[in-house]
Amino acid sequence: METEAANDDRAIGRFGSAYRGISLVWVLVAVQALCGAYFLSEIITSIFGLPALPLRWETRELIEIGASLGLIFGAFAGVLLARRSDKERSRAVSARRITSGQFADVVSDHFKEMDLTDAETEVAWLLLKGMSILEIAQIRKTREGTVRAQCTAIYKKAGVTGKSQLVAQLVEDVLL
Repeated sequence: METEAANDDRAIGRFGSAYRGISLVWVLVAVQALCGAYFLSEIITSIFGLPALPLRWETRELIEIGASLGLIFGAFAGVLLARRSDKERSRAVSARRITSGQFADVVSDHFKEMDLTDAETEVAWLLLKGMSILEIAQIRKTREGTVRAQCTAIYKKAGVTGKSQLVAQLVEDVLL
């Protein structure tokens, strides 16, 4: 059983991760703004015939390469941050649905994403309710071996090894 301190450490870790993500965004914005300003200043000095900075051509080329790499890195990081944002938005939608009383729908959607059959979905619900394999077999009027096989299939599709990991994964994926 986890202690409150462990839960607090995990929450602080998530906050720290989010804070680093926000910092990264602002660093990328600054780098891209500087790169854009450099290229814009080069164009303006060229168009209006203004004197350019007295730099050797090698230095100027290194600056342009660095600016180009900064823009490319910024675009790549922007894609990664957009994907993370989509994932967080999906979690927020799930949280809203859960708090509005649609918990069963959210869990059912999660089971569909796992590609569970109807029988596996029914067994998974009974597992989440804390029932044993024997109890599930009695409720479903089937053999324990059949329920064990269905549990194995559920665990494999979920990428876990047992009931407690399945519940923990569900809590993490759906509720957090």
